[in-house]
Amino acid sequence: MRVDVFDTYVVRKNGQLMNFDILVPEGVDADHVYRYGRAYLESKGEGNQSLTATECRLCHVEQATESVAIEIRKTGYCIVELHGCD
Repeated sequence: MRVDVFDTYVVRKNGQLMNFDILVPEGVDADHVYRYGRAYLESKGEGNQSLTATECRLCHVEQATESVAIEIRKTGYCIVELHGCD
């Protein structure tokens, strides 16, 4: 499965930068990606933070690992936490 990788940077309520990737099947509409990102932010207690094309941009396309493909089949997307997400 080929996936689009959206590199995402959001400033948390405490002012710290949060960096994560949103992986979706290749060609998914950006509005869906933003909804997935907002759901993730909500799960982290950051639901009121902005998530638009300014914070979330298509970075590249890659071949999904098996674990990413399984998650995408279950939920439609996969979040990869990079920095400041805990």
